Amino acid sequence: MSAASKVDDLATQYQRDIVVLKDKEFAQFRELIYKIAGISMAPSKQPLVKSRLAKRLKHYEINSYEKYYNIVTAGNGKAELQIMVDLLTTNETHFFREPKHYDFMRDQVIGNRTMGRPFRIWSAACSSGEEPYSLAMMLDDLMGSAPWEIFASDLSTRVIDKARIGLYAQDRIPEIPKPYLSRYCLKGIGSQEGKLLIEQKLRERVHFFQHNLTEVPNKSMGEFDVIFLRNVMIYFDEKTKQQVVARLLPFLRSGGYFFISHSESLNGVSDALETVAPAVYRKP
Repeated sequence: MSAASKVDDLATQYQRDIVVLKDKEFAQFRELIYKIAGISMAPSKQPLVKSRLAKRLKHYEINSYEKYYNIVTAGNGKAELQIMVDLLTTNETHFFREPKHYDFMRDQVIGNRTMGRPFRIWSAACSSGEEPYSLAMMLDDLMGSAPWEIFASDLSTRVIDKARIGLYAQDRIPEIPKPYLSRYCLKGIGSQEGKLLIEQKLRERVHFFQHNLTEVPNKSMGEFDVIFLRNVMIYFDEKTKQQVVARLLPFLRSGGYFFISHSESLNGVSDALETVAPAVYRKP
């Protein structure tokens, strides 16, 4: 067989192995992720859905996305459904992202907190943990022995598991202020070379758990002085934004602060909060 024939055969095999995500199938997954997580997927996301779910078709050795859809929607498909959600949700974040919010926390919130009770923060879309760990570094630095605690939740169990470990690539080092880097981060050695580990005492102070923002939170969580809900509402339609914020507000103390991303807005979403700074609101 000539080299050209081998190339042609490989190309034919490649084309045969590619499974097309039909418009109808994409519409099914689009409706399902909206129903589960309130995430509105634009038509432009069809290639993303195709590529991220392709590995699950290979795992099950099936040749259509419709067959995979039937697996995740079957009565015994709960575990696979969570895998699908993990694959289709976006989890990009950084340490000390949107630094003006951390300046506001330092200058306006922490120093003016109510004394005599623990200072409590909920990072309600924490992704892989960079946001709550950034907050933990700041609280440990500024509050000394005063009591504080951070709750951190996300829809994806995969990123929650990663966050609990607190292990990150060393390319994240420039994101962390140098004093915090030396105090709260350990440089990986041996098999962990090229990584940094959040110090254990901080990892123990952050309580990670899985939570779907389209569901009512557990009342036993109590009230928080600050709620961070950043870089997640951009994936919701207006109705879902209203529902999510309405579910969270009962867990924010009177006088508490509600942070969203600078790319987001609560205009038309809620009139129960007053604006105090860009992307920062307060509950009267």
